[in-house]
Amino acid sequence: MQTIKYFIGFDISADDFTASCIISPDNPVFSTQKFSNNIDGTNELIELFDKNNIKPSEAILCMEATGVYSEKLCYFLASKGFTVSVEAPHKIKNKIKDSPRKNDFIDALAIAEYAYRYTDKLPKWKPRNEILEQIQVLLSTREHLSVQMIANVNALKTLKHKYYQTPLANQIYQQTISKLKEHIKQIDQEIKSLIDKDDSFKNNVSLAKSVPGVGLLLAANLLVLSKGFTENLNYKHIASYTGICPYEQISGTSLHKPPRSRMCGPSKLRKLLYLAALSVRTHNKNFKKYFLRKVEEGKNKRLILNNIENKLLKIICAVINSGCAYTENYKSINPNRLNTA
Repeated sequence: MQTIKYFIGFDISADDFTASCIISPDNPVFSTQKFSNNIDGTNELIELFDKNNIKPSEAILCMEATGVYSEKLCYFLASKGFTVSVEAPHKIKNKIKDSPRKNDFIDALAIAEYAYRYTDKLPKWKPRNEILEQIQVLLSTREHLSVQMIANVNALKTLKHKYYQTPLANQIYQQTISKLKEHIKQIDQEIKSLIDKDDSFKNNVSLAKSVPGVGLLLAANLLVLSKGFTENLNYKHIASYTGICPYEQISGTSLHKPPRSRMCGPSKLRKLLYLAALSVRTHNKNFKKYFLRKVEEGKNKRLILNNIENKLLKIICAVINSGCAYTENYKSINPNRLNTA
């Protein structure tokens, strides 16, 4: 394996991007290079690399996460064999020194120096699965349409309470709501169709849906989050990322607060877990017994629901890791008891 020799930083915007390359902070190869954020600009970048004899195996390319603006550049550079790292902006900002001046060229050079100093800690970017990418877009689109539909439903309810009715306005809202419902139904069908195209995705989603309270949306969101149920299949990590993991707040003798969840992370996934917990609390006898027992003990109802959310995550990860569908009233056996039996 060849040693990394070139450290290249990018500052990317919607229309263009700036690149700076260094061997060390005091030894630049090129800087203040601006390119159009399109195929012509990326081809010019490769020509510049060739001119400076920069080989893919000897370079690491680092940029801030800028959403769709950096997406095409990442795919292009990865296809050429370059190692690409997409880092969270706050991490770079916290590590580089402040400067009274700020422009694209200074930022690109600062990112290159960040890559030089933290090479061993840089996350390696990998192209995403095409099916997962499409499912993620459809889930985001569905969420936007759902928000619009709720807004239209509420607006229609308000209009129907007015003394003077306006039939045209009511009709427009009703037609919009019907159209949004139709689009949401189409998205659900397309998500299911995309999942069915991959046998592994189809099998894992089926296992997840065998768990009480888990539907297509929750399973699809977990599928995208775990990159096809291949990464982060630890329920504690997912709970922490989603914001439903309780953290203790104890310090010395003066601070003794009950554990609380941060309620940060992807709100869409947190909402789906909450709805799943409400569903099993009402319709699943085991979870209903658990809920009522904890209420009798004096526990807060929202706290109990949060516990149920964590239990559901634990069960989902267990059935996927084991490859066995959920079994009602399943009881695990301690291996030590089997050995002594």
